[in-house]
Amino acid sequence: MHIFHEMAKLDEKDLKILRVLQSDSSLSIKEISRRLGIPVTTIHARIKKLEKKGVIKAYRAILDGNKVGIGTTAFVLASFAYRLPGRGEPLSQREVAEEIAKFPEVQEVHIITGDWDILIKVRACSVDEIGKFVVDKLRKVRGVEKTLTCMVFETIKETTELNI
Repeated sequence: MHIFHEMAKLDEKDLKILRVLQSDSSLSIKEISRRLGIPVTTIHARIKKLEKKGVIKAYRAILDGNKVGIGTTAFVLASFAYRLPGRGEPLSQREVAEEIAKFPEVQEVHIITGDWDILIKVRACSVDEIGKFVVDKLRKVRGVEKTLTCMVFETIKETTELNI
């Protein structure tokens, strides 16, 4: 299994703990200890170390968007003008992406290669709401030149787990 350089500092116990936490972060330290056969004090110390190092970024409940009325997903490709007319210095792709990331409908923003500059994952209550987001918000971000919206019909797999 390929593990990138930061992960190379983690041993098998750390990886076992991370796999369990990715699967169910609501488990108590005592339950993780029981499942892995590792002492409670070791589990606690290692989790704290992984949190401090930033390997564990956060703990969250993952909601079912359909059950909370936000079940419509779209991926939006955006390109932007690197220079605006009448403006000397170029726009920053990172700054445009950070501006887009501020919208509450946006779940993910990625700077990408290819014919498009930014890939955005958007969740809303309807196709109409996705359309309003694109027209009324995204296209008004300074520098966004054009967009392509891909509506999701059905999600086969969606996970936050990393294959470690």
